Amino acid sequence: MLATPNQGVKNLRLESSADLEKLRKDILAKKNPKKPAIAMCISTGCEALGVKDVIKAFKEELKKHGLENEVEIKETGCIGFCEKGPRVVVYPEEIYYFRVKATDVPEIVSKTLLKKEIVERLLYTDPVSGETARNLAEIPFYKYQNRILMDNNSRVDPKSLEDYIALNGYSALAKVLSSMAPEQVLDEIRKANLRGRGGGGFPTFRKWESTRKAPGEPKYVIVNCDEGDPGAFMNRALMEGNPHSILEGLIIGAYAIGSHEGFVYVRQEYPLAVENMQAAIDSATAHGLLGNNILGSGFDFKVKIHRGAGAFVSGESSALMTAIEGKVGEPRPKYVHTSEKGVWDKPSALNNVETWANVPLIINNGADWFTSIGTAGSKGTKIFALAGKVNNTGLVEVPMGMTLRDIIFKIGGGIRNGKKFKAVQTGGPSGGVIPEQYLDSPVDFDELAKLGSIMGSGGMIVMDEDTCMVDVARYFVNFLCDESCGKCVPCREGLKQARKILDGIVTGNGKEGDIEKLQEIGETTAAAALCALGQTSANPMLTTLRYFRDEYEAHIKEKRCPAMVCKSLISYYIDPTKCRACTLCSRNCPVGAVNGELNKIHLIDQSKCIKCGSCFDVCPPKFRAVTKISGEPVPPPIPEEQRWIKKTGGN
Repeated sequence: MLATPNQGVKNLRLESSADLEKLRKDILAKKNPKKPAIAMCISTGCEALGVKDVIKAFKEELKKHGLENEVEIKETGCIGFCEKGPRVVVYPEEIYYFRVKATDVPEIVSKTLLKKEIVERLLYTDPVSGETARNLAEIPFYKYQNRILMDNNSRVDPKSLEDYIALNGYSALAKVLSSMAPEQVLDEIRKANLRGRGGGGFPTFRKWESTRKAPGEPKYVIVNCDEGDPGAFMNRALMEGNPHSILEGLIIGAYAIGSHEGFVYVRQEYPLAVENMQAAIDSATAHGLLGNNILGSGFDFKVKIHRGAGAFVSGESSALMTAIEGKVGEPRPKYVHTSEKGVWDKPSALNNVETWANVPLIINNGADWFTSIGTAGSKGTKIFALAGKVNNTGLVEVPMGMTLRDIIFKIGGGIRNGKKFKAVQTGGPSGGVIPEQYLDSPVDFDELAKLGSIMGSGGMIVMDEDTCMVDVARYFVNFLCDESCGKCVPCREGLKQARKILDGIVTGNGKEGDIEKLQEIGETTAAAALCALGQTSANPMLTTLRYFRDEYEAHIKEKRCPAMVCKSLISYYIDPTKCRACTLCSRNCPVGAVNGELNKIHLIDQSKCIKCGSCFDVCPPKFRAVTKISGEPVPPPIPEEQRWIKKTGGN
């Protein structure tokens, strides 16, 4: 019997499921639900917004009022609405405050804690109705979500095993080890129809079953937290906020597969995720939930964290396993699946963070509960990183099958600045672009594939009317070209040639036949590339060609960018009938291309203009004398003698 270093309840190593249940009762017995508490998000996002200063201010203010022993300060994880951070919750009333600063703390303590009054200005305020919300259920961003995975992020300290156990943590593991054979676990995952959340949506049970049946020992289970998609942080949020949920799922999967060793692969840029996961591993090991003879069951399992080098391609399964072996993280041909020959040519089951976190929920609640959420082919929920030209950005967890329209307009609050929706890209850099006509499409693995896109890890970038779709394709092809490992010709050379053609199109050098060449390159790369990165790399290009071909033709045939984005195809012109000679444009032009003086209509010297748009940005909206032109000749300058503005009451 080993004593543990865990905070709070001092317990011994857990030798059985009964020990775990006794510990849970002891933890719950000592909790006082009426005790005041302050919970703050300490995720990477809120940390960047200054939450550490807020925590420090609370500690000082509580001490000043003699409340340091009366009010608990709780550090918790991300619940998604990151742009509104730092987030503070006051318990037991469960009042949510957003964008809290250290200077707000004295008011929260004096009013909310001492007088039970609400600080209205810190509540969420609806930008349309102006109404405030004191809890999550009243906020549209949360109202339409189904947060079965992220909900506990606001309730647990990620470094506290006690918090996780108090919320039924490790009960699924205890159930599996005490009353289920490995085959029964596999069957429950099969009935739940859990599909991998890492991108392809491969059935989890098939991967596990294949690994279990494959010859060779040892067998490995792996958590993929590489998450290289720009702007995506679903896996990071779960690992930072509730690492024990992932660890519990991993142990259950290891038991079902017959594995006794696992890895958690985390990208180098996620230091807090590594810190919290390592704390969870250490705590679980000390309590007998990891290591030898887990809960007295005779099952042994250990876990190591492997920090990735940060390459996008390392998220691909075979590349990730190569990196774990200590080699360069490059993909390898999958003549044999990694479930049969993975790490060191041994059977290996790789799933992403979100997939593993679903496993304890399925075991505890049953496959029927899980299949009641979602669509016929895609069950459960999915976390998306909603970003781009949408009013509400952040992580959203929704049931499979919710439409793009509901995600973007109900949860996301619609398009910024009253602009018109144009397209949404799902699935990260390798995902496809979906136009307005498919806004009512349900979001699941199969429906997105029909539209030429993918679920991916969950990136969702919203674009408005001011987005150039040719430039979008160029941007993502450029990213993937830089991230390609260069091992196979279709990806290495295909992307390079596609980038060259797209660069020519957006700079006004597009030629007849470029569209056909891009189509051919995209189809060839999709069919012949070595790994999933190469095979899906053409999705942004192919879908923009499919749905926005007219924009490509405008760039090539008319030398015009309909969205007024591509600098080389834009000219700036000052309308002499609107110019008030305020000199704002001339004073802000970085290259002196604007000629004019007070009371003299300004002109832009096109030979000097670098098309930075400074003149357009500073011109007062009520005049809007500076205009953009694309594909049209710039009007000739007016004669010098006609440039003087008469001083009248209207000028």
